[in-house]
Amino acid sequence: MSDTTPVTLLRSALASDGTRPFTTFYDDATGERVELSVVTFDNWVSKTANYLQDELSVEPGDRVALLLPAHWQTQVWLLACWSVGAVAVPDGDPARADVVVAGPDALERGLACPGERVGLSLRPLGARFAAPPEGYRDYAVEVPGFGDRFVPYVPPSADDPALEIDGRTLTGAEAADAGAESAAAWGLAPGDRLLSTLPFTRASGLRAGLLAPLAASVPVVLCRNFELIDESARERRISTERVTRTITDSEG
Repeated sequence: MSDTTPVTLLRSALASDGTRPFTTFYDDATGERVELSVVTFDNWVSKTANYLQDELSVEPGDRVALLLPAHWQTQVWLLACWSVGAVAVPDGDPARADVVVAGPDALERGLACPGERVGLSLRPLGARFAAPPEGYRDYAVEVPGFGDRFVPYVPPSADDPALEIDGRTLTGAEAADAGAESAAAWGLAPGDRLLSTLPFTRASGLRAGLLAPLAASVPVVLCRNFELIDESARERRISTERVTRTITDSEG
């Protein structure tokens, strides 16, 4: 079995060219645009992994339900879970999770989690909630003080469970392989830039929005609420962001 995982792919991207864009996020309901380099993204992942390990006491095999949309912070949480060895469960049942991570629209649902609950405001630049949500830790308040480098107490193996999606459980190696298969199918190569509008609650959305770009070492442009802008605005974005491949609901 391959020892390649999404985490080792991120390490490779960091070693190759940490200054290149890793992810660009748009929310067309608010006008938000955020771009993170590989280095900046990796810093967020390390801080979040340290937070999971040292503050929330997450251990390998623990289940983390991610009640989040396609968003750059969701990408961070996925890589942080895999760095610790936790099983990330997008749109998972909070009642069966050791930790739940919820966005503003899922806070009530997430209260079913018997363990730790972390709330994400999903406001621009990772800002905190205007008022702390009851029953939750505010991610934006707690995570900045954690370290920019992460070393797991128990290094996860490539054949450990890493992701539950679409009724399947994938190991880290299988998640990386899924990304590589999609990257090959879409013809992704150095110099490309992929745009995805797919949700992260489906395997196709995770492949387009994270796993395939990681495997091909190309930047990704995540677009939330893309349907709110007209065709001319979409074309301008594709041109401005130098997008070479788009993945939409009809293709996912």
